[in-house]
Amino acid sequence: MHINGKLYQTIWEHPDDESIVQIIDQRNLPHQLIIEELKTTSDFEDAIREMHVRGAPLIGATAAYGIYVACIEASQSTHFEEHLQQAANRLKQTRPTAVDLFNLIDRCLERIASVDTISDKVRTALAEARLICSETIDYCHQIGLNGVSLIEAIYAQTNQPVQILTHCNAGWLATVQYGTATAPIYEAHKRGIPLHVWVDETRPRNQGARLTAFELGQEGIPHTIIADNTGGLLMQKGQVDMVIVGSDRTSRNGDVANKIGTYLKALAAYDNQIPFYVALPESSFDFSMANGVEEIPIEERSADEVRYMQGIDEAGALKKVLISPAGSPAVNYGFDVTPAKYVTRIITERGICTASESGILSLYPEKRSI
Repeated sequence: MHINGKLYQTIWEHPDDESIVQIIDQRNLPHQLIIEELKTTSDFEDAIREMHVRGAPLIGATAAYGIYVACIEASQSTHFEEHLQQAANRLKQTRPTAVDLFNLIDRCLERIASVDTISDKVRTALAEARLICSETIDYCHQIGLNGVSLIEAIYAQTNQPVQILTHCNAGWLATVQYGTATAPIYEAHKRGIPLHVWVDETRPRNQGARLTAFELGQEGIPHTIIADNTGGLLMQKGQVDMVIVGSDRTSRNGDVANKIGTYLKALAAYDNQIPFYVALPESSFDFSMANGVEEIPIEERSADEVRYMQGIDEAGALKKVLISPAGSPAVNYGFDVTPAKYVTRIITERGICTASESGILSLYPEKRSI
């Protein structure tokens, strides 16, 4: 996708040194575009934990490159396997909810273990990180091609711009390209289908107001930022045709973990008989988990994310300001879980299915035994 007319991905190798990985530091968007270099495993840990990168597919892709750099570091150690496993464990501890992190680290380790020499292990780790990024791009593009039919159907019925509500940022900044929830939106826009996106601000880190609005604006897609609690009113007034969100982890029964506040949007959509769609690639499913409401771990982040907000002052400098009484405590749950019964359909790279074990496994039959 584009920033000021220039094509970007969210993560790439340094053009002069493939052992250095470059990312967009998303903490500074939309006001500053800062490219950060990740050179050590600790750099990758910090980038994931402190949300320089965020979004389940991008977290997974970043972790894959982290494993590659860990292999380079381990090759300089007398205990390669031990060093690599310790690095993998530290990377897994950075964020607990997004399952791509765990799925893709384990995938990388399995591939690395399949070759013998240390030099082959390093080369294999790099190849796997590249493949994961390539697959993520392809999967998200295919999600767009599959999901656009839902937007087309609404436009065919109404002959009016399709009103779409989304929550948090499930755009290209959360993946490598295209995004998950935004992929059908970008495809519809490409096909000339008129649409408008209601963008939840997504407190406490405001990924909607900062990132989704930034993406849509760069691509010329009509959108309006709304306070998180406005969506229900818009649904009541008939100003929302559909809701599309992403997912950080979806269990095999169709329960969906996504950014905090998603559950409330699903309830409002259900009450107003508005379709609620979830878009995600294979790597964001947890096929080992039978009941997401009961089993998905919910990340609790620093209360300061609730108590402070970031923006630019009149001089254009990034500032954090305290918005609550200094002595008031706060709590910051990063995610909630929407039960499958409130999800109309799940959009994947393999097709669209019901939010149920039978529906999901009809697209991924090879996962039945997990």
